[in-house]
Amino acid sequence: MQGRTSFAPLLILALLASQSVQAQSVEDFYKGKQITLLVGSGAGGGYDAYARVLARHFAKYIPGAPSIVTKNLPAAGGMAAANMLFNQSDHDGLTLAAHTNGVAMDPLFGNTSAKFDGRQFNWIGSIGKLQNVCVIWHEHPIKTIAQAQKMEFTAAGAGATSNTVIVPKILNSLLGTKIKVIAGYEPGQGDAIAIENREVDGSCGLAWSTIKASRASWITEKKVTVLVQMAMEKLPDLPDVPSALEFVQGDDRKTLELILMRQEMGRPIAAPPGVPKERIVALRRAFDKTMLDGAFLSEARQAQLEVDPLTGEQIDELLAKAYSAPAPIVQKAASLLNPPAGAR
Repeated sequence: MQGRTSFAPLLILALLASQSVQAQSVEDFYKGKQITLLVGSGAGGGYDAYARVLARHFAKYIPGAPSIVTKNLPAAGGMAAANMLFNQSDHDGLTLAAHTNGVAMDPLFGNTSAKFDGRQFNWIGSIGKLQNVCVIWHEHPIKTIAQAQKMEFTAAGAGATSNTVIVPKILNSLLGTKIKVIAGYEPGQGDAIAIENREVDGSCGLAWSTIKASRASWITEKKVTVLVQMAMEKLPDLPDVPSALEFVQGDDRKTLELILMRQEMGRPIAAPPGVPKERIVALRRAFDKTMLDGAFLSEARQAQLEVDPLTGEQIDELLAKAYSAPAPIVQKAASLLNPPAGAR
């Protein structure tokens, strides 16, 4: 009896503590706290620029107004940040990640470095779509994609999983171009510097928004020729530049469309799985409000960052569609996206 009597108060205290945690509001949880925003790319690049501008405005719409600090984890093309968020971070809503665009679909395409399920992240939203382009220095004789199908040119690339290596591989396979990638350049600005120093002829897989933000003179002074754009819909800035989709049909087109879904996610922000639902809802609505915030939009314009957002719910729908693609199409896309064994 004595044992039972002494146990009863402990049980009551445990129940009260549980109820107290459950009753804690989102505002109470975040008040006085700090959110860490992992950035899956190096400092100075497009993803980093977007994430830092977001961090300066996002917190004021989160109940409790926590502070936000950014931390760059550029290893493995954004995979390090994704794996850390999914497997190592506390699932409490105090760690978020600004992912690279393709990370969520890497498990679908069989990337063994992806130790997560992209559909299980709690997607908060995306700041803008990522439309990649293929550019070549203005002095080069190649001026069109048709000429690139007949004449080889060199293109700067980063690591084996980067867009600047993957996109040339896709173009060579599906469009018949003759792009020779010179890989190993520092992600962010390394490829742009290589083009300006004439170490290479161009680069394919650069984000148009990043070029506008960090190399605006390439556009205003016509220093580069844009050969082709990689996007589901053509960019308003480039109405006369062909889309890669115009050159393919049948299963090749379906394959390319699946690949381009990765880019539709653009610059997505995610929380890990397991975060209480009410905190995810609060973070999503805070993100949506930030995308309409005048100060945020003004800073984005000054930095020449394009804002074309997706909600967290829209990202969920996009991933559901991608993961339901027919197996042969997924396999073909995977063969183009995954690096060869031993590549880094």
